[in-house]
Amino acid sequence: MSDPLRRIDALVEEDTLPTLKVRRQLRLAAGLTQAEVAQAIGVKRLAIVRWEAGAAQPHRGNRLAYAHFLRRLAAKYPDAAVEGASDEG
Repeated sequence: MSDPLRRIDALVEEDTLPTLKVRRQLRLAAGLTQAEVAQAIGVKRLAIVRWEAGAAQPHRGNRLAYAHFLRRLAAKYPDAAVEGASDEG
C-alpha cells in the first residue's frame, strides 16, 4: 500500500491517530489553542500538549473523541492533513 493510502486509512480508522506533526497542523489550521481542544474533548490542556508531543497516548474513550475531532478537522482542512504541510498559522 502506498504512503498516501496509509495516511488516508489512518485518518479514517475509528481510533487511529495521525502523526504528531499532523495533529498539530490540523489544530493550527483550525486556529485552535491546545486549551480549546482540551475543553472540547473534556481533558486538561496538558493532555493535549503531551498527545501532540508524543509523550503520552490518550486512553480509549479520549482516543476515540480525539481521533473523531482530528478526522473532522482533516475533512475541513485537507491540506493540513498532509505530513509535509507547513504548520505555520
